[in-house]
Amino acid sequence: FVVCMAMLMLSLIKSILVVKLLHHRRFANATLVRLSEFLSAGYKKGVRPVKDWRTSTIVAIDLMVYSILNVDEKNQVLTTYVWYRQSWTDEFLVWDPEDFDEVKQLSLPTANVWVPDILINEFVDVGKSPDIPYVYVTHDGLVRNYKPIQVVTACTLNIYNFPFDVQKCSLTFQSWLHTINDINITLMRSPEELREDKSVFMNQGEWELLHILSNYKIFSVDNDDYYAEMKFHVVIRRRPLFYTVNLLLPSIFLMVMDVVGFYLPPDSGERVSFKITLLLGYSVFLIIVSDTLPATAIGTPLIGVYFVVCMALLVISLTETVLIVRLVHKQDLQPPVPHWVKYLVLERAPVLFCIHKNHHDREAGLLGMNRPLPREPTPPVMDNILQEVTAIRHFLEKRDRCREVAKEWLQVGYVLDVLLFRVYLVAMVAYSITLGTLWSVWQVA
Repeated sequence: FVVCMAMLMLSLIKSILVVKLLHHRRFANATLVRLSEFLSAGYKKGVRPVKDWRTSTIVAIDLMVYSILNVDEKNQVLTTYVWYRQSWTDEFLVWDPEDFDEVKQLSLPTANVWVPDILINEFVDVGKSPDIPYVYVTHDGLVRNYKPIQVVTACTLNIYNFPFDVQKCSLTFQSWLHTINDINITLMRSPEELREDKSVFMNQGEWELLHILSNYKIFSVDNDDYYAEMKFHVVIRRRPLFYTVNLLLPSIFLMVMDVVGFYLPPDSGERVSFKITLLLGYSVFLIIVSDTLPATAIGTPLIGVYFVVCMALLVISLTETVLIVRLVHKQDLQPPVPHWVKYLVLERAPVLFCIHKNHHDREAGLLGMNRPLPREPTPPVMDNILQEVTAIRHFLEKRDRCREVAKEWLQVGYVLDVLLFRVYLVAMVAYSITLGTLWSVWQVA
């Protein structure tokens, strides 16, 4: 039994030696395998890769914006897709290329090497980023970690200039734990090259990338430990064509039609109906575009104020039309126009504002109606006829006085209509020029 057990053990040992020999022969000429085993022998990925602990690890970083995925004005969140690059020197991952068939760089799993804990301070959510499991290592110890990242960050968005707004969002990279004595940060390229680089940006969306600014800073939280940070300012500008065509132009057309409505006769009821129809149409327009305007709890875009002012102008225009129509449709037995109204509206206003007016002369009535009839003895039949003629004369005189009062009120209405129209037109033109100038300046800036 002992002899059998000994023979079995010898057979098992022989099989193990044969497998090891075959495995060694299989990878005997695999340079990359030998190099990987050489680098991993005794390597400690949990320790900062420097021989002298007083030496700071310099991490060079770079950022290229690939796309602007979403700008959430309500939640103040910016979603971007960036190409992030970082490199550092690992003093323990070095070799002589002559010993390994002139191999000068090697890809290693990221999980097997030391990686700096550099994060983005403005992170508010984890994006859908692809996992890149490898890093490149050169023979002199330079480790390059390149990866795309979907960045969801908090950003203070100012929507007052919408849709001609320019937003500036920051991405701050820093080591979350290590001080500047352990990890320092620098740029991989010059700030000028970084600023003007738009080579990978997808330039067909709503937002246009203007430039990327960089700023290096050393700060301290407790005045004891100091940390290094690199802040990238991503400056983007909205393309306003869509909002100009769908928001501004319809509103401008409706306001122009409101101005055209003043040329309808004020003594006709069509002007009131026309103004009411415009007001209803503008209300429906505001309901449709309400979902398009950005909304925040701290401010309202200027275009929202523009829509509210346009609605107020339409209401004022309708009110003015109703008052003028009521003025020119005064019924009989109304008091005559006061003298101060005649002086200001019918005499002074046309001269000051160059308003053309037509004065209507008082009708004289029937011939001989104002002359006293001779009193001569007449038969009773003639007395009856004379009384009837006198009654007719009084009726016609009263009608003439009412017509004269109506004509004066009509003249007052026409003058006031022209005057208020000019005031309304000046206010609208001044308001439009102010907004147009502001939006033009914001677009060029």
